[in-house]
This record gives sequence, C-alpha cells and structure tokens, in this order.
Amino acid sequence: MRNFESVEQPLIYLITDGETTAENFIEKKRKTLELIETAVQSKISFIQIREKQISARLVFELASEVAELTRHTATKLLVNDRADIALAAKADGVHLTKQSLSADVIRKKFPKDFIVGVSAHSIEQALYAQQQGADFVTFSPIFFSPGKGAPQGIEKLREVCARLKNFPIIALGGINAANLADTLTAGASGFAAIRFLNDKENLKKLFAISRRS
Repeated sequence: MRNFESVEQPLIYLITDGETTAENFIEKKRKTLELIETAVQSKISFIQIREKQISARLVFELASEVAELTRHTATKLLVNDRADIALAAKADGVHLTKQSLSADVIRKKFPKDFIVGVSAHSIEQALYAQQQGADFVTFSPIFFSPGKGAPQGIEKLREVCARLKNFPIIALGGINAANLADTLTAGASGFAAIRFLNDKENLKKLFAISRRS
C-alpha cells in the first residue's frame, strides 16, 4: 500500500453524507467538524469530503478546516473528484470517479505521496485503476444501498479481492454493523460507509472493538 503503509487495517473509510448546501453550510460544517473530531479520536483510516451540492470555494473551506483536524494524525483526508482542491486544502489525496481525471494523470502531475483512491463497480474497472497507479479502490455496491443499483454481493467482492491480491479493495454500499465482518472475511482490506460511519456512536464502538482485538 504505497503512500499509506502506516495506516492500520482494516481500513475504515468515512464518506461525508453529501447533505451540505450553501444555505446550511455554517451549521453543517460545524456538525461535520464535530464528526471528524470523533473520527480522528477513533483512528478512522480515511475521510472523504464528498459534498456535491456546494461550490468549489465552499468545498475548499470545508476541506481546509478538516485538514487542520487530521494533520499529523492516523487519519488521512481525501476530497472527492477535485484533486486541485485537495492539494490546495492540504488534504492527503483525492478519490476519483468515472467523471474524474484518470489515476495516471494524478500520479504524474501531483506529489508522489498524494493518495489516489478510485471508485470501481466491476473487476475490469478495479484492474484498470490498479494499472493506472491508484493506491486503492472502493468496490460497490456490495449490499443494497438506496439509488446505487443492484448489489454486487459478497461473492463478487470475494472474486475481485482474489483477482487483485495484495491490492487494497475497500467494500462500499450498505455496510453496517451486521455485515461489515462479512466484507473482511471475503478478503476486503476494509470497508467504507456513509450512513453507518456518519454516526459518532458507531465510530466510538468501532474504536472500542479495535482496542480489544
């Protein structure tokens, strides 16, 4: 895992809920920063700022303040799609979608230690991301998630993990307390979630479990 060898496994990837708007920005930013504080205290591996309803300026403002909380901690900060904003905000990297620049462009043009995550919805997409120099992929949706199409299922996750052995695959889509262990048993390096991880109590419970293991 080039660029984040020191990050503990399983990799736990908190994605912000996407509900921030220009109208609720001040209050939502406050709540997001409170959540991030708990995530950092719980040693969550990654946080992705994924707020598509606000302007680039507001994404930068939010990411910059989150970066102040994550800097010099075990938690790495990524910004969805916008590598330029991530770099300007002093985040650790970017998470790329099918609409984004390709991973190889980011790898060539951005700092060597810039973390590059990529969304994948098939084995072919995951293999391509690996070949393009991504550090990891999120593979989704594993379980039912509203608006995300038919679930891939645990067996497909197991297959992609086997095909990309020793390359980090993070399971995403419908992950919760009842099924997250199944994703790890299937070979995933970790799991990502929006609803489940945008809950401070769940973050605290995960930290308590990791301390006991």
